[in-house]
Amino acid sequence: MMKNSFSPVVTFFVCLLLVFSLVFIPSCKKSSPGETADNPGATVSPDMVPIDIQLPVAMFVGTPQDINVKNLEKPLGKPRPPFLAPAGTENVALGKTVTGSDNEPIIGELEYVTDDEKEASDGCYVELAPLKQYITIDLEAQYEIWAIVVWHYHLQARVYFDVIVQVADDPDFTANVTTLFNNDIDNSYGLGIGTDMHYVETNEGKLIEGKGVKGRYVRLYSNGSTSDDLNHYIEVSVYGLPVK
Repeated sequence: MMKNSFSPVVTFFVCLLLVFSLVFIPSCKKSSPGETADNPGATVSPDMVPIDIQLPVAMFVGTPQDINVKNLEKPLGKPRPPFLAPAGTENVALGKTVTGSDNEPIIGELEYVTDDEKEASDGCYVELAPLKQYITIDLEAQYEIWAIVVWHYHLQARVYFDVIVQVADDPDFTANVTTLFNNDIDNSYGLGIGTDMHYVETNEGKLIEGKGVKGRYVRLYSNGSTSDDLNHYIEVSVYGLPVK
């Protein structure tokens, strides 16, 4: 008799526990690719991986408050997040030929731009003539370009003006020209009014996304800085993949 009267009680509590487990136990649904607690709903492709961008030593800390430039972006206040690109993406500008509007620099050589030396010390940068100047990198083949990182001069905080970055299929920049960055807000170069923001030079360089645009030649313009009318380049890295 004891056994028969106890069975309904056990059955009741078992059913009650099942109801509570269905209501209160979190779902085990798998997250979407790239989704995290901090970034729900993210759709980062599993084929995109962090690109190893080696940075030089920082030469100053913080951003001086006396740089009075219109359309100046605020400092991030922390290291730049890792840049994601397809697996196999690498610096395809390394050691490639550099030409420019000033082929006889005041200081240094144009080859410094792609020698992978990113420090801001003497012998690591090229100084071009005053005012409007540009350099062109021949990648020697067509590439999918995912990012361009440019270091003008990071020994001190300064802002370079009329910075424009373009990619094209030909050295004269007449075929399949794509503008990736333009902060020429008064259209000094006649290439269109820029809508990108000015920025302060740091050891991180300026990372410009390419989003897989295809091209062989990369051209970078500038027009002096807040320090003087001269133009400088320490290094330009172009992260890409060969076009198949």
